[in-house]
Amino acid sequence: MTTAAAQALPTENAVEDALMRSIRIPPRPSLLVDLQRELAKDDPSPRQIARIIGNDVGMSGALLKLANSPFFGAARKAKSVEQAINFLGINQCAALLTGLLARQAIEGKEADLNAFWEISARRAQALVFTSRKLRIAPPDIAHTFGLFCDIGVPLLMNRFTDYAATYDQACNDADRVFTAIEDARYSTNHAAIGCLLARNWGLSPDVSWAILLHHDYRVLDDPSTDDAIRSLVALSVLADKGIQRLHNRTTSYEWDKGGESACRHLGLTEDETEDLLDELNETFHTER
Repeated sequence: MTTAAAQALPTENAVEDALMRSIRIPPRPSLLVDLQRELAKDDPSPRQIARIIGNDVGMSGALLKLANSPFFGAARKAKSVEQAINFLGINQCAALLTGLLARQAIEGKEADLNAFWEISARRAQALVFTSRKLRIAPPDIAHTFGLFCDIGVPLLMNRFTDYAATYDQACNDADRVFTAIEDARYSTNHAAIGCLLARNWGLSPDVSWAILLHHDYRVLDDPSTDDAIRSLVALSVLADKGIQRLHNRTTSYEWDKGGESACRHLGLTEDETEDLLDELNETFHTER
């Protein structure tokens, strides 16, 4: 067990013991259970996966729309779910579907959730883009982590009436660890809640651990933490900086806290980082 993870676990255990009854963690959707069962086979069948997805017409249409978006750069347009699977690959389609199911499962005020999912989608795009450019993480894992990174935020917003104010405070604190501010007020934080959901939904352990640790930048310099987890955390810092730039925000406190360590872990010089962020920004504008 890593040093940082061990320090994070008491919060996670406290959530399981004391808060699970009051914070609603959506159960794993049955469609996801069926999909994961097929994916666990030695030779998953794209046709069978297409049948599973095809049982939900709305989900099939949403998946096709995402698969045919310019972001994935498919040379041909998929006309069926099975074609989408063949064009993009089983794992990437599974990642897209998991994100769609999360959006369907999370409840909250429509205006708040629209803004939340827009940022989550941007983060997922940024993580896929940078993971491909730097060749350090499977794109489907990066995509899933990007979407689920802050999934605990709407869950805490549903539980605590003052959470929005706490979230804003944490976003605008230049010194303290983001999750420490949440812990002080609620004895839990969005990273711990997100980790629980990821585990309950059977997501990759790398994803669930990265969610738990994504505001704890000590892990970036902790060789005892799995490199795959550290890379996801580093990419999330880079993604946050890219999203801030997209919205013309000159200040990024998370970048100030973890940017140097993230770039060091990723092996990026200052110039290389700027070039990568410029490319990411161009990609964002292409998607608009």
